[in-house]
This record gives sequence, structure tokens and C-alpha cells, in this order.
Amino acid sequence: MSNLVYKLNPMPPKIPQEKLDRLAKLETATIGHFYHFGFATPAIQPVLRGKTVASTLATLAIPGLDSTLLHHCLSECGPGYFLAVDRLGDTKYACWGGGVTRMAAMIGLDGGCVDGPHTDTLEIEEQQFPMWSRGASPVTTRLYDTGGGFNVPVSIGGAAALPGYAVLADDTGILFIAPEDLDEVLEIGEQKTAASKVNEPKVTAGTHLGQLSGATKMVEAKRAK
Repeated sequence: MSNLVYKLNPMPPKIPQEKLDRLAKLETATIGHFYHFGFATPAIQPVLRGKTVASTLATLAIPGLDSTLLHHCLSECGPGYFLAVDRLGDTKYACWGGGVTRMAAMIGLDGGCVDGPHTDTLEIEEQQFPMWSRGASPVTTRLYDTGGGFNVPVSIGGAAALPGYAVLADDTGILFIAPEDLDEVLEIGEQKTAASKVNEPKVTAGTHLGQLSGATKMVEAKRAK
């Protein structure tokens, strides 16, 4: 069959674990203060609260009604990977439910997201599998053998997501980071996290936020003109 039907590429190299361990200690919202690429739309939310995943990205693109390639390619994934599924614009049919979750958990997949709906919410909760989607749908996909792409560039909630990117997913959302950006993102993110740990007790103790951030000084300077 032509490569135009099924595009199958190998699994990408894993991000060094030391970097992923550092990334897991950050929050997407902290990185959002200074980094402007790779954030999926806020419409993609966690199915389970309290889960944070820092991992290497594997990608999948499958059309509307068909989940054939998802069933096949799950066997290629495993520990150390997070699978992001581009639904190529479909927002009605759920390709990821209880059966896929059970398989993903069995092979040790770190987590997954779908730019579209999931189904079988209770089964995902029962298995405590870290999963992000646009919400639940009772309408599911079938095995129609129409094609798709594995480990190809995809778009997840408007963000470019390429195989081998670092991914950070938490209660606030999902972030995909290009490997060439990761070192700097980690460095700045750690600095901002450390600064927040210094400032938060000051606010609790009574210091006003505008004084800490410099906002009050800006406003007063404008009003003095």
C-alpha cells in the first residue's frame, strides 16, 4: 500500500531523563510567563486532576471515524513516551476510551492527549491514567482502515507538536517544547519557580502584590506626570 495511506516512522530518541526530571518540577503556567510557543488551546483539559507528566513526545494523526492506526501503533509505544493524537479537525468522534487506556497503561505509556474527545471517563479514572482531551463524547470511532500517520508532525490544539519534543502536561494544560529550546526553558523556569517561593510568603505576610511586581510604581509614575 502507498505511503500516502499509512505513514509510519520510528520512535524518536528519548529526552534525557535528567532534563525530564527537572521539567516535571515546573508548571506549565510558570513557563507561560516567558515562553510563547507550543501551548495547546485551553480547551484541551485533563481528564484526571493532580497528574503531571514530563515525557518525550510520540505523535499520531488519524482521520474522523477511524482509529485503526491508533490500535496498531500503541504497540510501538511504551515507557518514556507521551502519545499526542491529532484528530485532523474532528471534534465529535472519540478515538480514546477504556480499551485504549487499558492497553496504554499495560505497556507503561507515560500519558496521552487527544485533540478531540475521549470516552469511557470512569474507566480512565479507574485506571488512573494521565489523559488530556477536549471533553467526553459517547460517539466512538471504528476500524475503517482508511489511513493515518505515526510519528509525523501534528497540530494539537493549535500547537506544533513534533516527534521527539519534550512535553509537560499538568492541571493547567499541555506544553510541547522543541529540544533546542529545552535547556533555556528549564533554566528560566527554575529561576522563576525559585523567585515565586521567595515572594509568596511575602504576600501571605502582608506585602501587596503591586509592590512586589512593580505595578504600583508604574501606576504612580504615570499619575505623577
